[in-house]
Amino acid sequence: MSAEPLTVPALLRRNREVHGDKPVLTTRQRSISHAEFDDASARLAGQLVASGIGKSSRVGLMMENGIEWAVIGAAVMRVGAVLVPLSTLLRPPELVDQLLTAQVTELIVTREFRGRHYLDDLERVAPGVTTLGPGRRHVALPTLRRCWTADQLPSGRAENRVVTALEDAVRPADDLVILFTSGSRGVPKGTLHTQGGAIRATAAGLAARCVGPDERLYIPMPFFWTGGFSGGLMTALVAGATLLTEALPDADSTLDLLERARATLFRGWPDQAVQLAAHPRFSSADLTDLGPGSLPAVLPPHLRAGVGARANLFGMTETFGPYCGDRLDIDLPPDKHGSCGRPFAGVQVRIFDTESGDECALGVSGEIGVRGPNVMRGMCGRSRSETFDADGFYRTGDLGRLDADGYLWFGGRRDDMFKVRGATVYPSEVEDALRKVDGVRQAFVARVPGRAGEEVGAFVVTGLAPDALDAAVRDRLSSFKVPSLWFVTDRMEDVPRTATDKVAQPVLQTLLAERGTRVGTRRPA
Repeated sequence: MSAEPLTVPALLRRNREVHGDKPVLTTRQRSISHAEFDDASARLAGQLVASGIGKSSRVGLMMENGIEWAVIGAAVMRVGAVLVPLSTLLRPPELVDQLLTAQVTELIVTREFRGRHYLDDLERVAPGVTTLGPGRRHVALPTLRRCWTADQLPSGRAENRVVTALEDAVRPADDLVILFTSGSRGVPKGTLHTQGGAIRATAAGLAARCVGPDERLYIPMPFFWTGGFSGGLMTALVAGATLLTEALPDADSTLDLLERARATLFRGWPDQAVQLAAHPRFSSADLTDLGPGSLPAVLPPHLRAGVGARANLFGMTETFGPYCGDRLDIDLPPDKHGSCGRPFAGVQVRIFDTESGDECALGVSGEIGVRGPNVMRGMCGRSRSETFDADGFYRTGDLGRLDADGYLWFGGRRDDMFKVRGATVYPSEVEDALRKVDGVRQAFVARVPGRAGEEVGAFVVTGLAPDALDAAVRDRLSSFKVPSLWFVTDRMEDVPRTATDKVAQPVLQTLLAERGTRVGTRRPA
């Protein structure tokens, strides 16, 4: 990657020259080529620069997926300002917290999406903030200088030579983006990624993800999440590929988009793939261009891999997406089925004892630590010593082990592990057993406080009854790991989630404690 562009403005110039007429982004409504994307983002960059945006700026962007989001984001990043993607799922107090954490200086929002009016929401918690003028500050958001809607961006424009000079001054070490992440329990964290770090991280995973310049990659994940921003938008820019996306996926429109754009890779949500495959139109849809790196549910049987045969790409927002994996179109060696593959080039992984903090021997489980150019520069409001250990490793909170061949095996989250009658339970192990039961679409496991200590609770998306689930896993799990409390639903939308699309563990625990069913009893009303 050393000879490749390591800044966004350099990427855009390269793509214009090499991939000019090819679409970079396709939605249900229209496409935009790499050359058109460069032109549109350069024009908008001139408008933003004229309004005072530059390297000292942190620009919040809150809107749905689409060409407009991508053009605004590219305009911000190409002049060296820091982009702060914000979830359209945030409630007003959560939005204020993230604006403060990231020290956002300018905010661009969509007027309305899915019934939400974001300016009105913001005004309720910070009256007057949406009408700030030059030189004014708001006591609740003191770093914020201006708030614009996406359809009313400033119209003045800086000279081309000024914009070009700013682009030429961008360096790989400059901050590119602040991506928010949180676990199922934690407070959202703002992770800082540099221009060069983000591009290197994306490039390192392209081969494993089977993405090259000729791919037409379907990714519906929102651009405000790592899966959409790194796995989608940045992937298209770094690979010179075409991204297919939509703001509100549904089976009919998704099938239309996949057919019309002749998608070659489907990397949406696994449950979305299952729903598409069950749709009445699926059997007649022309999806013959889809390659074996796609999710198996949308592939013909002869292209599908066996359970665990392909690597579980493994990563996090702190690493700008996957840092470990193997090619998604080739089976792993038989003795490596179920693993996450091997760390990508340049990534160092170590396993640390959860009590002593010492490095573990090969084959011994502990906390995963990661170091390399893909890892975030830091976290908003945290010092380096609070974020990394003395050797520069980020302790991820994930549990796992490295085998003698360098393959990583995931073992759950350190903060999820708990004891039942003195025996250790890893929720990921129980979830894995449940997901292998025919008829189970998704499963999540949580600890539930009981009178006699911790109990295992399971939230399962399925049409099966709790007693059938209980019987199905008793042959697969030790008795102390078998859930004693069940919450069963047949709707994926019932899964409680946070604004960063993680399962909301506190809500899950409450549901299980208050409405969970014990086998042999009727579910409480």
